[in-house]
Amino acid sequence: MIPFGRVMGLDIGDRTVGVAVSDETGAIAQGLCVIRRTTLPRDVGELVGIAAARGVERIVAGLPRRLAGDLGPQAEKVLAFVGALREAAPIPVELWDERLTTRIAERALRDANVARGRRRALVDQVAASVILQGFLDARRAGRQGSE
Repeated sequence: MIPFGRVMGLDIGDRTVGVAVSDETGAIAQGLCVIRRTTLPRDVGELVGIAAARGVERIVAGLPRRLAGDLGPQAEKVLAFVGALREAAPIPVELWDERLTTRIAERALRDANVARGRRRALVDQVAASVILQGFLDARRAGRQGSE
């Protein structure tokens, strides 16, 4: 298996972007932060800066498909954001199916007895970790992504 290096995972929402990064071997995802969205150029610039500062070699953005697999209005917003990120980032930006990741993140935080107010602050970051870990696990197993 060829390691992929450090990877950054994103859970892109209307108001925030959850950010996670992998370890140097690209095996384990860990939540990093939540960015409050302001303007597209600023948001993209902040993410490119984080990627550069962390030595990230690839970015994986969650694509919110409907349960049936088709794309809805939120997916179209994410695709527009990813298009801008691809133009600005000097590294590959991939999409990954993120169905149910927010629910998985909420359940994990609830199971860990995290207080409700704190859960709201962490859910996007944990969802980014879930997206990234799914990508990393699939890549190790030889499966391909969403695109």
